[in-house]
Amino acid sequence: MKKYLKISLAALFLAVITASCIKDLDVTPLDKNASTSDNVYDSPEAYLQGLAKLYASYAVSGQQGPSGNPDIAGIDEGFSNYLRQLWNAQELPTDEAVIAWNDATIKDFHWQTWSPNDVFIQAIYSRIFFSIALSNEYIRVTKGNTDANIQRYNAEARFIRALSYWHALDLFGNPPFITEDDLPGAFYPRQTNPDELFAYIESELKAIENQLGAPRFEYGRADQAAAWTLLAKLYQNASVYIGEDKNAECITYCNKVIDAGYQLAPNYENNFRADNNTSPEIIFSINYDGDYTRSYGGMVYLIHAAIGGTMPAADFGVGGGWGGIRTTKALVQKFYPNVTSAGLYSSPKPRRVKADYPVIYVPGDYQDPAWDPANSTQLASVNSDGNYEGYIYVESGKQFKFTDGPSWDVNYGDDGFDGTLEPGGANIVPAETGYYKLNVNLNDFTYTMVKTDWGVIGSATANGWDSDQNMTYDPATKMWSAMLDLTAAEIKFRANDGWDINYGDDGPDGILNAGGANIAIPEAGTYIITMKLGTPDYTYTVVRNSYDKRALFHTDGQTLEIVDIGQFTEGYAITKFKNVNADGSAAVHPHPDFVCTDYPMFRLADIYLMYAESVLRGGGGNAGTALDYVNQLRERAYGDSYGNISSSQLTLDFILDERARELYWEGHRRTDLIRYNKFTTADYLWPWKGRVAEGAATGAFRNLYPIPSADLGANPNLDQNIGY
Repeated sequence: MKKYLKISLAALFLAVITASCIKDLDVTPLDKNASTSDNVYDSPEAYLQGLAKLYASYAVSGQQGPSGNPDIAGIDEGFSNYLRQLWNAQELPTDEAVIAWNDATIKDFHWQTWSPNDVFIQAIYSRIFFSIALSNEYIRVTKGNTDANIQRYNAEARFIRALSYWHALDLFGNPPFITEDDLPGAFYPRQTNPDELFAYIESELKAIENQLGAPRFEYGRADQAAAWTLLAKLYQNASVYIGEDKNAECITYCNKVIDAGYQLAPNYENNFRADNNTSPEIIFSINYDGDYTRSYGGMVYLIHAAIGGTMPAADFGVGGGWGGIRTTKALVQKFYPNVTSAGLYSSPKPRRVKADYPVIYVPGDYQDPAWDPANSTQLASVNSDGNYEGYIYVESGKQFKFTDGPSWDVNYGDDGFDGTLEPGGANIVPAETGYYKLNVNLNDFTYTMVKTDWGVIGSATANGWDSDQNMTYDPATKMWSAMLDLTAAEIKFRANDGWDINYGDDGPDGILNAGGANIAIPEAGTYIITMKLGTPDYTYTVVRNSYDKRALFHTDGQTLEIVDIGQFTEGYAITKFKNVNADGSAAVHPHPDFVCTDYPMFRLADIYLMYAESVLRGGGGNAGTALDYVNQLRERAYGDSYGNISSSQLTLDFILDERARELYWEGHRRTDLIRYNKFTTADYLWPWKGRVAEGAATGAFRNLYPIPSADLGANPNLDQNIGY
């Protein structure tokens, strides 16, 4: 019989803690096809199906796709999904995420102003204990079974229960406690405490360590490495949970995982694509499929809710965005410490929409296909005043003319080659191969043609404002480029080593202006500089050649500063998760609403950083190995050794920031900030912490969430967490 979890957990433990309420009444269903605990496990396959339901408790919220047959009555299925609410609880109260919506009390997360009546806290609390209740029932049914497969299934169920109890410990500290030994019947679950729950999770994981499958025996299922990782997590945070230093134990279990054969994915982004099931780095995942695992929570939420503004949903493999979650300036500054509202260390991105200027056409035999006005270069009248401008590349001996449209109906040439245009005049033949600036005045039918060679000049270049650094033109891309070592200063573009033709950026908006403002370079480094002229608007990019490619931000149309959390376009958007394969192809089961991207709950990069932190905290290990692990992550991020650090730079504060750079939006940040005593304190502030624009400290009691009021009122054995 289908079981429901009501909003009060007391109802869960009183009515559906283990077996069907029908079985409690010793009633046999009239429907011979109905499942009861007497017949649900009457075949080996049924045990595997039951185990699948335990895993599914993290990914989906009911029995019928995204909605329609919920596991928990009285709460929206997508809204209350386990992974969605776990992510909200771990990310929204931190520097890594804000959300634009006004759903109930959702903004209280980022403000850190939640109360025991919060519906979102109730949702994750309910999901945690629903998963625990399902696991208890499954463990009870499979306990003592001598079949080797079912023994392993039992161990996997115990892992899932331990994982959910770890979430309960981390989020609530003093939750109710019940196991498979608590038989069906009317009773109130007793309350546990951090010391007891820590010891229980530890003992469970150690007990099943050798009963689980070997590392990587089947993707998405709990194996020994998953148990080792959870133990390492438990030990890493032991100083918070139980006031004891367990960094030596953390290192022990990190080493077990490291020795298990996992490898860093060659490309960081491959861990977050629709085919991330092929990543050699992921240790434990929550799996999704566009056809078979559908929910409006989980990865559907993380992908859709992160899309808005000018972001094209098709680039993310979905049909549309929800315009919800993005990040704060504090995370951006982990990658770009000197970032300002003017932009990142690369130039601002030009607007996507082509400028709507009046144009004329420049057909000739320099183009392919030759003499086709419709496919020729266009000159634009930026001020709509009959003066047209643009650039073309013409090889020696090639010719061109001007037309006022994409046809030959009205065309102009130069019979005397004297700069005066005549209707139907002679072809214009440049004297030599080159990149020519063309200006045409259709008010007096004159034109000019100036051959240009381009360079970069400025206080940021090696020669300062004295001489240019030459750029190279590529006819295939129709772009000028240069790779230069720049200092933190300014540059401009100019032609022919003089100032007659020069461009800057008045925006700065990535669009070049004649004689415009100097372009700021905020940080020294090697940069690839490109300039695209052709038809106005002229654009450019200035991108550091070696930079941290984990900085997956969408800045077009987004502001760095957040004045109004409710505006999606305030705060940089995050492009980390996508429902497309690593090679850009469509997911195996593409769908406009549902996704195939799995959630990487545990991965090797996290283990490397945990090892390094525990070494720095005096847990033993090897300092050289810790440095090597960190630099492996940074070499992957930069593509070379540019970002590598020295042993003197490997500090605890560096590790906290590196965890943000490597693991943002993966559900670790709240726990990390609490471990560093920065979650509620004034030691670290970020925008809108404490409901203050510049950030403010909040009460230390908020390091734990409250026991939901509904459960507190229903269960006399529960006491509220201090401060609520």
